[in-house]
Amino acid sequence: MNYGRYDINQTCPSGTQPYTIRAGDTFYALAIRFNTTVAAIMAANPNVDPNRLQIGQVICIPGATPPGHCPSGTQPYTIRAGDTFYSLAIRFNTTVAAIMAANPNVDPNRLQIGQVICIPGATPPGQCPSGTQPYTIQAGDTFYSLAIRFNTTVAAIMAANPNVDPNRLQIGQQICIPHSGPGPGPSCPGGQLYTIRSGDTLYALANRFNVTVATIIAANPGIDPNNLRVGQVICIPASTPGRCPSGSSEYTIRAGDTYFNLARRFNVSVQAIMDANPGVNPDALQIGQVICIPRA
Repeated sequence: MNYGRYDINQTCPSGTQPYTIRAGDTFYALAIRFNTTVAAIMAANPNVDPNRLQIGQVICIPGATPPGHCPSGTQPYTIRAGDTFYSLAIRFNTTVAAIMAANPNVDPNRLQIGQVICIPGATPPGQCPSGTQPYTIQAGDTFYSLAIRFNTTVAAIMAANPNVDPNRLQIGQQICIPHSGPGPGPSCPGGQLYTIRSGDTLYALANRFNVTVATIIAANPGIDPNNLRVGQVICIPASTPGRCPSGSSEYTIRAGDTYFNLARRFNVSVQAIMDANPGVNPDALQIGQVICIPRA
Protein backbone atom coordinates (compact mmCIF):
# COMPACT_ATOMS: atom_id res chain seq x y z
CA MET A 1 0.00 0.00 0.00
CA ASN A 2 1.31 3.42 -0.89
CA TYR A 3 1.71 5.74 2.10
CA GLY A 4 3.20 8.56 0.10
CA ARG A 5 3.11 12.30 0.46
CA TYR A 6 -0.20 13.52 1.85
CA ASP A 7 -2.51 15.95 0.05
CA ILE A 8 -3.33 19.15 2.00
CA ASN A 9 -6.14 19.79 -0.51
CA GLN A 10 -7.83 16.52 0.32
CA THR A 11 -11.55 16.40 -0.57
CA CYS A 12 -13.56 14.03 1.56
CA PRO A 13 -16.37 11.83 0.24
CA SER A 14 -19.98 12.13 1.30
CA GLY A 15 -20.56 10.92 4.85
CA THR A 16 -17.18 12.17 6.04
CA GLN A 17 -15.62 15.50 6.86
CA PRO A 18 -12.03 16.79 6.57
CA TYR A 19 -9.88 17.04 9.67
CA THR A 20 -6.41 18.53 10.04
CA ILE A 21 -4.03 16.50 12.19
CA ARG A 22 -2.76 18.23 15.34
CA ALA A 23 0.02 17.36 17.75
CA GLY A 24 -0.74 14.17 19.68
CA ASP A 25 -3.50 12.93 17.37
CA THR A 26 -3.90 9.20 16.78
CA PHE A 27 -6.61 7.28 14.96
CA TYR A 28 -7.70 5.88 18.31
CA ALA A 29 -7.98 9.32 19.94
CA LEU A 30 -9.84 10.66 16.90
CA ALA A 31 -12.24 7.72 16.95
CA ILE A 32 -13.13 8.54 20.56
CA ARG A 33 -13.37 12.27 19.95
CA PHE A 34 -15.66 11.94 16.94
CA ASN A 35 -17.77 9.01 18.11
CA THR A 36 -16.56 6.61 15.43
CA THR A 37 -14.12 3.65 15.19
CA VAL A 38 -10.48 3.21 14.18
CA ALA A 39 -11.55 0.78 11.46
CA ALA A 40 -13.98 3.33 9.99
CA ILE A 41 -11.29 6.04 9.91
CA MET A 42 -8.83 3.65 8.24
CA ALA A 43 -11.44 2.66 5.66
CA ALA A 44 -12.08 6.33 4.86
CA ASN A 45 -8.34 6.99 4.51
CA PRO A 46 -6.86 3.92 2.72
CA ASN A 47 -3.62 5.68 1.77
CA VAL A 48 -2.90 7.11 5.22
CA ASP A 49 -0.39 5.37 7.51
CA PRO A 50 -1.93 5.64 11.01
CA ASN A 51 1.52 5.27 12.52
CA ARG A 52 2.97 8.21 10.59
CA LEU A 53 0.43 11.00 11.04
CA GLN A 54 1.90 14.46 10.49
CA ILE A 55 0.79 17.80 11.89
CA GLY A 56 -1.11 19.64 9.15
CA GLN A 57 -2.07 16.46 7.33
CA VAL A 58 -5.74 16.37 6.23
CA ILE A 59 -7.70 13.16 6.68
CA CYS A 60 -11.39 12.26 6.43
CA ILE A 61 -13.45 11.49 9.52
CA PRO A 62 -16.42 9.18 8.83
CA GLY A 63 -19.80 9.48 10.45
CA ALA A 64 -18.72 12.43 12.54
CA THR A 65 -21.46 14.41 14.21
CA PRO A 66 -20.51 18.11 14.20
CA PRO A 67 -20.72 19.75 17.65
CA GLY A 68 -24.23 21.05 18.32
CA HIS A 69 -25.86 18.40 16.08
CA CYS A 70 -26.69 15.69 18.57
CA PRO A 71 -29.82 13.60 17.90
CA SER A 72 -33.22 14.82 18.96
CA GLY A 73 -33.72 14.45 22.70
CA THR A 74 -30.04 15.01 23.46
CA GLN A 75 -27.69 17.97 23.59
CA PRO A 76 -23.94 18.27 22.91
CA TYR A 77 -21.51 18.45 25.81
CA THR A 78 -17.76 19.03 25.71
CA ILE A 79 -15.78 16.89 28.14
CA ARG A 80 -13.89 18.78 30.87
CA ALA A 81 -11.19 17.69 33.26
CA GLY A 82 -12.53 15.16 35.79
CA ASP A 83 -15.70 14.28 33.88
CA THR A 84 -17.01 10.74 34.01
CA PHE A 85 -20.24 9.27 32.69
CA TYR A 86 -21.31 8.83 36.32
CA SER A 87 -20.68 12.46 37.30
CA LEU A 88 -22.39 13.65 34.11
CA ALA A 89 -25.40 11.44 34.80
CA ILE A 90 -25.75 13.07 38.22
CA ARG A 91 -25.19 16.60 36.91
CA PHE A 92 -27.73 16.29 34.10
CA ASN A 93 -30.33 14.20 35.93
CA THR A 94 -29.96 11.19 33.65
CA THR A 95 -28.35 7.73 33.89
CA VAL A 96 -25.03 6.23 32.86
CA ALA A 97 -26.89 3.70 30.69
CA ALA A 98 -28.73 6.50 28.85
CA ILE A 99 -25.49 8.38 28.15
CA MET A 100 -23.83 5.18 26.88
CA ALA A 101 -26.81 4.47 24.62
CA ALA A 102 -26.58 7.98 23.16
CA ASN A 103 -22.82 7.55 22.56
CA PRO A 104 -22.37 3.94 21.41
CA ASN A 105 -18.84 4.47 20.07
CA VAL A 106 -17.50 6.33 23.10
CA ASP A 107 -15.33 4.48 25.62
CA PRO A 108 -16.46 5.83 29.03
CA ASN A 109 -13.08 4.89 30.49
CA ARG A 110 -11.12 6.97 27.96
CA LEU A 111 -12.89 10.33 27.89
CA GLN A 112 -10.68 13.15 26.61
CA ILE A 113 -10.85 16.85 27.41
CA GLY A 114 -12.45 18.60 24.42
CA GLN A 115 -14.28 15.48 23.27
CA VAL A 116 -17.93 16.16 22.32
CA ILE A 117 -20.58 13.71 23.46
CA CYS A 118 -24.38 13.77 23.52
CA ILE A 119 -26.28 14.04 26.81
CA PRO A 120 -29.77 12.47 26.70
CA GLY A 121 -32.81 13.86 28.41
CA ALA A 122 -30.91 16.84 29.76
CA THR A 123 -33.05 19.67 31.06
CA PRO A 124 -31.53 23.02 30.06
CA PRO A 125 -30.66 25.26 33.05
CA GLY A 126 -33.63 27.27 34.28
CA GLN A 127 -36.19 24.91 32.70
CA CYS A 128 -37.31 22.75 35.59
CA PRO A 129 -40.77 21.17 35.31
CA SER A 130 -43.84 23.16 36.22
CA GLY A 131 -44.25 23.52 39.97
CA THR A 132 -40.51 23.51 40.61
CA GLN A 133 -37.65 25.97 40.36
CA PRO A 134 -33.97 25.46 39.46
CA TYR A 135 -31.38 25.48 42.23
CA THR A 136 -27.60 25.16 41.96
CA ILE A 137 -25.96 23.03 44.66
CA GLN A 138 -23.62 24.90 46.99
CA ALA A 139 -21.04 23.67 49.49
CA GLY A 140 -22.70 21.87 52.41
CA ASP A 141 -26.10 21.41 50.78
CA THR A 142 -28.11 18.28 51.53
CA PHE A 143 -31.66 17.36 50.56
CA TYR A 144 -32.57 17.71 54.24
CA SER A 145 -31.17 21.23 54.58
CA LEU A 146 -32.77 22.27 51.28
CA ALA A 147 -36.13 20.87 52.38
CA ILE A 148 -35.94 23.04 55.50
CA ARG A 149 -34.75 26.14 53.64
CA PHE A 150 -37.46 25.93 50.97
CA ASN A 151 -40.22 24.69 53.27
CA THR A 152 -40.71 21.43 51.42
CA THR A 153 -39.85 17.79 52.15
CA VAL A 154 -36.96 15.49 51.28
CA ALA A 155 -39.45 13.17 49.57
CA ALA A 156 -40.75 16.01 47.36
CA ILE A 157 -37.22 16.98 46.31
CA MET A 158 -36.37 13.36 45.52
CA ALA A 159 -39.57 13.01 43.47
CA ALA A 160 -38.63 16.12 41.47
CA ASN A 161 -35.12 14.75 40.84
CA PRO A 162 -35.56 10.99 40.28
CA ASN A 163 -32.08 10.49 38.82
CA VAL A 164 -30.16 12.48 41.43
CA ASP A 165 -28.26 10.61 44.15
CA PRO A 166 -28.85 12.68 47.32
CA ASN A 167 -25.67 11.24 48.81
CA ARG A 168 -23.48 12.44 45.92
CA LEU A 169 -24.50 16.06 45.37
CA GLN A 170 -21.83 18.10 43.61
CA ILE A 171 -21.15 21.82 43.85
CA GLY A 172 -22.53 23.44 40.69
CA GLN A 173 -24.99 20.61 40.05
CA GLN A 174 -28.48 21.86 39.15
CA ILE A 175 -31.56 20.29 40.70
CA CYS A 176 -35.24 21.23 40.81
CA ILE A 177 -36.86 22.42 44.05
CA PRO A 178 -40.64 21.93 44.39
CA HIS A 179 -42.57 25.12 45.10
CA SER A 180 -44.08 25.47 48.53
CA GLY A 181 -46.03 28.64 47.86
CA PRO A 182 -44.85 32.23 47.40
CA GLY A 183 -41.13 32.62 47.99
CA PRO A 184 -38.65 30.23 49.52
CA GLY A 185 -39.61 30.83 53.12
CA PRO A 186 -42.26 29.11 55.21
CA SER A 187 -45.73 30.54 55.72
CA CYS A 188 -45.93 32.53 58.91
CA PRO A 189 -49.46 33.71 59.72
CA GLY A 190 -49.47 36.27 62.49
CA GLY A 191 -45.70 36.15 62.86
CA GLN A 192 -42.69 37.26 60.82
CA LEU A 193 -40.13 35.56 58.60
CA TYR A 194 -36.57 35.67 59.84
CA THR A 195 -33.35 34.77 58.00
CA ILE A 196 -30.83 32.93 60.16
CA ARG A 197 -27.53 34.77 60.70
CA SER A 198 -24.19 33.58 61.95
CA GLY A 199 -24.36 32.72 65.66
CA ASP A 200 -28.14 32.47 65.89
CA THR A 201 -29.69 29.86 68.15
CA LEU A 202 -33.35 29.23 68.92
CA TYR A 203 -32.69 30.22 72.51
CA ALA A 204 -31.21 33.56 71.47
CA LEU A 205 -34.05 34.17 69.01
CA ALA A 206 -36.65 33.31 71.63
CA ASN A 207 -35.10 35.92 73.96
CA ARG A 208 -34.78 38.52 71.22
CA PHE A 209 -38.38 38.22 70.05
CA ASN A 210 -39.92 37.60 73.48
CA VAL A 211 -41.28 34.16 72.61
CA THR A 212 -40.32 30.65 73.70
CA VAL A 213 -38.16 28.06 72.01
CA ALA A 214 -41.15 25.72 72.02
CA THR A 215 -43.33 28.18 70.07
CA ILE A 216 -40.59 28.70 67.46
CA ILE A 217 -40.25 24.93 66.98
CA ALA A 218 -44.04 24.59 66.74
CA ALA A 219 -44.13 27.30 64.05
CA ASN A 220 -41.41 25.52 62.03
CA PRO A 221 -42.24 21.79 61.82
CA GLY A 222 -39.27 19.82 60.58
CA ILE A 223 -36.69 22.35 61.74
CA ASP A 224 -33.52 20.95 63.30
CA PRO A 225 -32.85 23.26 66.27
CA ASN A 226 -29.27 22.01 66.49
CA ASN A 227 -28.46 22.60 62.82
CA LEU A 228 -29.59 26.12 61.92
CA ARG A 229 -28.01 27.30 58.65
CA VAL A 230 -27.01 30.82 57.70
CA GLY A 231 -29.56 31.97 55.11
CA GLN A 232 -32.25 29.57 56.31
CA VAL A 233 -35.68 31.24 56.59
CA ILE A 234 -37.82 30.42 59.61
CA CYS A 235 -41.04 31.74 61.13
CA ILE A 236 -40.91 33.73 64.35
CA PRO A 237 -44.36 33.57 65.96
CA ALA A 238 -45.88 36.77 67.26
CA SER A 239 -45.30 37.51 70.90
CA THR A 240 -48.41 37.62 73.03
CA PRO A 241 -49.46 41.22 73.76
CA GLY A 242 -49.50 41.97 77.44
CA ARG A 243 -47.64 38.81 78.28
CA CYS A 244 -45.93 40.49 81.20
CA PRO A 245 -47.42 39.47 84.55
CA SER A 246 -49.60 41.79 86.57
CA GLY A 247 -47.55 44.44 88.31
CA SER A 248 -45.01 44.72 85.50
CA SER A 249 -44.76 46.32 82.06
CA GLU A 250 -42.98 45.56 78.80
CA TYR A 251 -39.61 47.11 78.05
CA THR A 252 -37.59 46.87 74.82
CA ILE A 253 -33.86 46.46 75.32
CA ARG A 254 -31.64 49.25 73.95
CA ALA A 255 -27.92 49.50 73.36
CA GLY A 256 -25.99 49.35 76.66
CA ASP A 257 -28.85 48.05 78.80
CA THR A 258 -28.07 45.68 81.64
CA TYR A 259 -30.23 44.39 84.47
CA PHE A 260 -28.14 46.45 86.86
CA ASN A 261 -28.72 49.82 85.14
CA LEU A 262 -32.38 48.95 84.44
CA ALA A 263 -32.87 48.18 88.14
CA ARG A 264 -31.46 51.61 89.03
CA ARG A 265 -33.47 53.38 86.32
CA PHE A 266 -36.81 51.83 87.33
CA ASN A 267 -36.05 51.76 91.07
CA VAL A 268 -36.39 48.01 91.44
CA SER A 269 -33.94 45.24 92.27
CA VAL A 270 -32.00 43.08 89.84
CA GLN A 271 -33.57 40.03 91.47
CA ALA A 272 -37.07 41.40 90.83
CA ILE A 273 -36.28 41.81 87.12
CA MET A 274 -34.85 38.27 87.00
CA ASP A 275 -37.97 36.89 88.70
CA ALA A 276 -40.21 38.62 86.12
CA ASN A 277 -38.17 37.14 83.21
CA PRO A 278 -37.36 33.54 84.14
CA GLY A 279 -36.43 32.50 80.58
CA VAL A 280 -34.14 35.44 79.84
CA ASN A 281 -30.37 35.25 80.10
CA PRO A 282 -29.30 38.58 81.68
CA ASP A 283 -25.81 38.16 80.23
CA ALA A 284 -27.09 37.89 76.64
CA LEU A 285 -29.52 40.77 76.28
CA GLN A 286 -30.06 41.85 72.67
CA ILE A 287 -31.22 45.14 71.21
CA GLY A 288 -34.95 44.87 70.39
CA GLN A 289 -35.57 42.09 72.92
CA VAL A 290 -38.70 42.63 75.04
CA ILE A 291 -38.55 41.94 78.77
CA CYS A 292 -40.81 42.68 81.73
CA ILE A 293 -39.99 45.39 84.28
CA PRO A 294 -41.68 45.12 87.70
CA ARG A 295 -43.34 48.29 88.91
CA ALA A 296 -41.78 49.92 91.94
